Amino acid sequence: MSGKKVAFMGSSSPKAQEALGALEKRYGNVAVEDAEVVVAIGGDGFMLQTLHRTMSSGLPIYGMNRGTIGFLMNQYAEDDLMERLEKAETSELHPLRMHAVRDAGTEMEALAINEVSLLRQTRQAAKVRISINGKVRVEELICDGILVSTAAGSTAYNLSAHGPILPLNAGVLALTPISPFRPRRWRGALLSREVRIKLEILDHFKRPVSATADATEVRDVVSVTIEEARDVALKVLFDPEHNLEERVLQEQFVP
Repeated sequence: MSGKKVAFMGSSSPKAQEALGALEKRYGNVAVEDAEVVVAIGGDGFMLQTLHRTMSSGLPIYGMNRGTIGFLMNQYAEDDLMERLEKAETSELHPLRMHAVRDAGTEMEALAINEVSLLRQTRQAAKVRISINGKVRVEELICDGILVSTAAGSTAYNLSAHGPILPLNAGVLALTPISPFRPRRWRGALLSREVRIKLEILDHFKRPVSATADATEVRDVVSVTIEEARDVALKVLFDPEHNLEERVLQEQFVP
């Protein structure tokens, strides 16, 4: 990728801004509309922001870690960036499409690269009916919330909620309850990426629920449908020794 035009973006942290200045001085910087690749400098949160901001461009994104965990990022180094971009491997991600209906009758759509999560808004537990491809699978789940995670997002909120880590090529989504009360022993499900999931909020006036697709929140929802957006493809670049498949695999053996 030597000679390609690069658009550098950095998070607002001093560490990322310092790195951004150093890379711009060394390699130059172009606007996204003129670029052939985007380099995002920061942490995983900023990587998600960059993926959302550049989604319509179709440009590949190469992350450099100037944050904390950096699961979606490559190691930061100023040297040999063009050579690293040339050798980088591409992981293609498809986000989830959330369609939410509010109690006022308004509707909203949003895309989620990591997960779509539903959470109770008050002290009272939520009551949720779960349907898969039009068939009710759980008549009433009493819980703090529930989430649907992609493979790329399975090591984030999903893992914290005791959901499974998903290999990227497994072709499945994780449906994970958050602090379930009834059915007490239900721990979620693995679903084909081709399914359509519908979550209906029971007694929604008394037990209001919000729905969040990554950073987009919709409050007071009455129903949420979720399916993979196969028409949207995100290209994320990784150094060969730190590709996303390997990272997901490695996470499953961390004590």
